[in-house]
Amino acid sequence: MTSTMRAVEIAVFGPPQGLKICERPVPQPGKGEVLVRVRASGINRPDVLQRKGSYAPPAGVSDLPGLEIAGVVEAGDAEAMQAAGIRVGDRVCALVAGGGYAEWCVAPAVQCLPVPEGFSDVEAASLPETFFTVWSNVFDRGHLQAGETLLIQGGSSGIGVTAIQLAKAFGATVIVTAGSDEKCQNCLELGADHAINYKTQDFVAESRRLTAGKGVDVVLDMVAGSYVAREVECLAEDGRIVIIAVQGGVKAEVDAGLVLRRRLTITGSTLRPRPVEFKGAIARSLRERVWPLLAAGKVRPVIHSTFPADQAAQAHELMESNQHTGKIVLTWGS
Repeated sequence: MTSTMRAVEIAVFGPPQGLKICERPVPQPGKGEVLVRVRASGINRPDVLQRKGSYAPPAGVSDLPGLEIAGVVEAGDAEAMQAAGIRVGDRVCALVAGGGYAEWCVAPAVQCLPVPEGFSDVEAASLPETFFTVWSNVFDRGHLQAGETLLIQGGSSGIGVTAIQLAKAFGATVIVTAGSDEKCQNCLELGADHAINYKTQDFVAESRRLTAGKGVDVVLDMVAGSYVAREVECLAEDGRIVIIAVQGGVKAEVDAGLVLRRRLTITGSTLRPRPVEFKGAIARSLRERVWPLLAAGKVRPVIHSTFPADQAAQAHELMESNQHTGKIVLTWGS
């Protein structure tokens, strides 16, 4: 095994051009961890924030960006691997707290999942961050149930296309917002029941119209800011808003009277700083409830583009352009 590896580091905080290929020591797995030879790395919005200097990794985590990987297990804590049902040589995908933009990455064994049969490394690398996030927030925190209606803000994003498919697989009605008619059509083709172009339609009025005035049961919000007040107006009685990003700002002013009268819940979470044990519990739920859907083709990854690792800057430019539907993935040569 080589002692050094190629990686993508943030050489300068700011624009995408601050991402540079560098040489780093191969990390060593500690207690509870495995070492993965990375074949593909998913790109996510938090990577962009980290590159800009506004989302630092948790203490003790690699300064390299990257929250999800796919590759082959090369070594690790034998006891942890046995408990997680992982062996050296297995193809896995994993959620990591950082360090994913590299040829080698350590991951907690409990956060590794087997690559579904027939999936490429690129497809596998697109799964962890969005599937962990959607399961934790839409189902665990938002308590979405069969027969309820979910409104997804940003249905064409990586999170959005995952939320559409999982919500439909578990019997919910899905309404999405997107920024163009083309993106709306893409969401409908993925299974969304209704799509609202937020640039030409009022999502509050449309949501209430589409639910015959009842309102939606759960909102998955990646915008926050001024959207929260409008989302409160969208909700049915006992409705829930789950905030997972704040692209529209961190401050919101809501009608507390509506919250009281309709018994509404406004909640949110960030996954990256949560304990390994918490993420391991999500992984177990995914393996039991969702991985069979992937294996059966009932839920599928949606890949918009792949880039070789040395084009990470171009990949980030695409992410920031918002011109994509689905995931963007980096690939690593042998």
